Amino acid sequence: MSNPIKSIRFARGMSQSLCVLLLLLTCRPVSAQNEEHRIRNIVLVHGAWADGSAWKGVYDILVKNGYKVSMVQEPETTFKDDVAATKRVLAQQDGPCILVAHSYGGAVITEAGTDPSVAGLVYVAAHMPDAGENEADDGKRFPSDLSKSTAIKKTADGFTYLDPAQFHEYFAADLSAEQAAFMARSQVLNFADNFKAVITTAAWKSKPSWMLVAGADRTINPELERWYATRANSHKVEVAGASHAVYASRPKEVAALIEEAAAHAH
Repeated sequence: MSNPIKSIRFARGMSQSLCVLLLLLTCRPVSAQNEEHRIRNIVLVHGAWADGSAWKGVYDILVKNGYKVSMVQEPETTFKDDVAATKRVLAQQDGPCILVAHSYGGAVITEAGTDPSVAGLVYVAAHMPDAGENEADDGKRFPSDLSKSTAIKKTADGFTYLDPAQFHEYFAADLSAEQAAFMARSQVLNFADNFKAVITTAAWKSKPSWMLVAGADRTINPELERWYATRANSHKVEVAGASHAVYASRPKEVAALIEEAAAHAH
């Protein structure tokens, strides 16, 4: 005669095993589906007084994790030229992409990001103007330490640059003096009028956006970055103590946010 208690225990054990098996079976397709739908193309846009080389740390992480990464080397001669340079790279993508920008590049991707290939926008310590706005005026909402300094210089033909002697202090305080010096000496001079370029259509109005706030940013006031993110209803993360050059100094945090966008943008 069988033991009823043993029978119940056996039934319970079988039930639990079946539950675990069903969970594993149902989780696999979902995980595979997420992997399948994750956006693989990433386009990185640098800002004013910088170039694409500072994306190297972010680039290395993303490529190692299976992403196809392209960098825009916009000339910063006119805002229109910078938007065109970005769209030129977008046209080379073989599928949907995440468009990422730092600093002034945020205005560029706000305009260029209406391109059909763009599934999501990531702003890294970047400007995020609305249609009819420009970043120069937006910056006055929350003035930065840089805007109150003497570090911004201008050439005879109207291009701006950061005084190399003050670059480390205002742009890249959390990088080594050697790294900051390299960035200062490789900076792309930005035509002054570019900061006053008016946005015609703001891509973040129709596409999901993410904002990384650099907590110790002296080039763009962190309060302005937070304000932009709130207005656009962006997914926001903050990196405490990070300088404006957060994409160079904290590549892991920046890459993580880009990957989050790639996993969730549609």
